[in-house]
Amino acid sequence: MNTLHIVYIIVEVLIAVTATLGNALVICVVRRIPAYQNTTFYFIVSLALADIAVGVLVAPLAVVLRLEVVLHFYACLFICCILMIFCHASIMSLLAIATDRYLRVKLAIRYKAMVTRRRIWAALSFCWITSLLVGLVPMIGWNLRKPENPIYLKCSYPKVMSMDYVVYFSFFSWILVPLLVMCALYSEIFNILQTKLKQNTTSMKGTRILYGREFKMIKSLALVLFLFIVCWLPLLIINSISHFCQTCRVPLPMLDVAILLSHANSSLNPIVYALRIKRFRKMYILILKTHVFCLKQEPDTSKMENMSSDQVIEESI
Repeated sequence: MNTLHIVYIIVEVLIAVTATLGNALVICVVRRIPAYQNTTFYFIVSLALADIAVGVLVAPLAVVLRLEVVLHFYACLFICCILMIFCHASIMSLLAIATDRYLRVKLAIRYKAMVTRRRIWAALSFCWITSLLVGLVPMIGWNLRKPENPIYLKCSYPKVMSMDYVVYFSFFSWILVPLLVMCALYSEIFNILQTKLKQNTTSMKGTRILYGREFKMIKSLALVLFLFIVCWLPLLIINSISHFCQTCRVPLPMLDVAILLSHANSSLNPIVYALRIKRFRKMYILILKTHVFCLKQEPDTSKMENMSSDQVIEESI
């Protein structure tokens, strides 16, 4: 095992630990605050679960691929499919968050009547079932298995995954298109909110504060999307270059950095929530004091329990 392997494994371990603990903390905050148990935060929990899966499954399995452990072809293929499933679960959860906030702003009066608990669970089910189906497509035939090739091989992504599937089906169809839709949704949301803020310049102070808080919340969620794009785009571009330019050779260290950056994205969202959402930050600190540092200090959630979900969800810095 060379130095590059060791560095890669160490970084993957750090990502796995921070992604798992950070997103577990996010879920813990949502569970402890009743006012957080509403539409947007259900989707944030969905995103956190996908990010926990990156820490628990994706990062360790990526190490297996990096070390090229000898495996049965379909065992290796299944490992690669798991990586795809949780990537798509993240993108679908982000799309659900963007759609929810768009409906909240665009159809403010009818929002609560339209977005019922049953529809929320239907949307969550759609996100995860779609991610599962898209990620498992290679298992039903769209792969590099050939009868004349050995059934056991040194497991690596390029040896089992069809780049046609990766680039055309996964990237262009199920990642790039949702990203473009989300960018359009957030752009429209910002336009609507800016218009409402201008229209309410001379209106009641409470209305203007409400739109201001909504604007800050949208900026926080748009930042989550921006970080996803920044972290995943290098790997997606490298995959596309490798597919369209057969003679091009991407240096292994560059590929490693791109892979690690995509996995590191799962560690960033809890940090964004802590920096941008005041009550998240307060609950992080209180939970850590109580359950990690054992200071026997229970979080005071009484004030938050008495607040409406709108007040809590929109209270950002």
